[in-house]
Amino acid sequence: MAAATLAALAAAATLQTAIVTTDQAVLRAAPRDSAAAQTQLWQGEALEGRGERLDYLQVWDHARERGGFVKATQVRRVALTPAEAPDLLAVLRFVREAPGAEALGIAIAAAWLQAASAEAVRGPAGAEALDALGQLADRLAARASASAGTGKAQATLSAHLDVASRYGVKFTSYEQAEGMRICYDGDAFRRLLALPSAQAAQQARAALALSQPECAAPRMGAEDKRRLQQWQAELVQQIDAQALPPHLKARLALRRASAWSSVAYAQARRGEAPQEAAQRALDALGSVQRADLVDDDVPAWHDAVMRTNAVRWAALPAGDTVRGALRVELQAGQPGETCVSLLADAAPDRQAASGNAASRVAAAASPRAAGSPRELARRCTYALVWPQSATLNREGNALALAVQPLDGWRELWVFRREGREWRIDALPPASLQPGLGYAEFAGWVPGGRQVLVAREARGEGRYRRSYDVVDLDTLATQRQAADPTVLGPFQRWQDGGWKRMTVSLR
Repeated sequence: MAAATLAALAAAATLQTAIVTTDQAVLRAAPRDSAAAQTQLWQGEALEGRGERLDYLQVWDHARERGGFVKATQVRRVALTPAEAPDLLAVLRFVREAPGAEALGIAIAAAWLQAASAEAVRGPAGAEALDALGQLADRLAARASASAGTGKAQATLSAHLDVASRYGVKFTSYEQAEGMRICYDGDAFRRLLALPSAQAAQQARAALALSQPECAAPRMGAEDKRRLQQWQAELVQQIDAQALPPHLKARLALRRASAWSSVAYAQARRGEAPQEAAQRALDALGSVQRADLVDDDVPAWHDAVMRTNAVRWAALPAGDTVRGALRVELQAGQPGETCVSLLADAAPDRQAASGNAASRVAAAASPRAAGSPRELARRCTYALVWPQSATLNREGNALALAVQPLDGWRELWVFRREGREWRIDALPPASLQPGLGYAEFAGWVPGGRQVLVAREARGEGRYRRSYDVVDLDTLATQRQAADPTVLGPFQRWQDGGWKRMTVSLR
């Protein structure tokens, strides 16, 4: 821990230290219940013991620079010596499991680190104490983030955060769409990972805490964000999962899937090859068994699926397509912009009518066909375009293309012919502010009038997954269900490639 972490305890190391064990304990001017109250004390606060009077302990509060008396039953007295370290560790094991006692647990952990010998801190007991300290700080941050209360409950949380900060535990806060997010900076977890004595489960918990995507600064620069995502992905990848219990192994795999999907997106943005990172995300997600997840992990399961599915096309080479009469071509537009053109060979209408149009179209890197291909439609975007996803229906009047504007958010572009003109429209995952989600092509319904679309999204505090039958003329949803097996068109016409590759069917 940093030198300032244990300042409140170090000042009293040669004397008896009293740790407040209850909230709203009263520091009084005299050792009587009728004496004037000087201030309220909160669990976890460290006081210097200076003697006893009646059933009160005389103390000095270094944080407030005042003395007084507190009831002896509202504090635990510790000597901060190596002989007392085992007792403190036993108390810590109990307190770390008690919801609402995070500030007290942090104080006990800090007391143990002050009392224990250097050899003990480097050994298994030190790893256990750092693991408990990190878990307590992380849980306190989660409580503060989830709290919507006012008055007494909010005052208690604020006091607990203040107590934790006196021991060098640092928190950061970020404004997000769902509200204020408070995060622990993870110092104890970093120190735990550096200990050779740390067990696999302790390392896994530390890696999971340090790789939370919700705790990345929202205004972080692109390069700093890329380096952080790469570090987080490598961190969770290096943890040995073989010795972990099934639920923790599944939790680690979900985090690996989310982390590597973000790395794949960033690599594609920079023009680097994203195939390996995307495949790692798919492999990690594929290793998770739904039965191994506890209820609290279900939201993380959905989030990992959305992040991974959004970037799954990155696992395929960009040129892995079949050439046909219609194809999309990518060209550079303004700086950072990609322009998508739908091109046709000499006689697109006649070839489309013959029923021989290819189901897949060529990528941008392919050379143009002989003659002068005709541009049917064009649209520019700052999003990532996955040309390997392009698919043309049998009638040749509609084409679907995956386009990803954000990490974890993928839209479906639908090219459709109206008379002799072509239009390009985007189907988003949901009518929400972009958060996590995808809208993806799932199949063409014969007749050239309908397309099957799978959607899943989380945003603005809501989560939804659906399978839609969409009208090509209006792009309005005609039929919808949470289970594709109850929709006849999905049973008969879902695309084989989509069924094989998607992770939405789970």
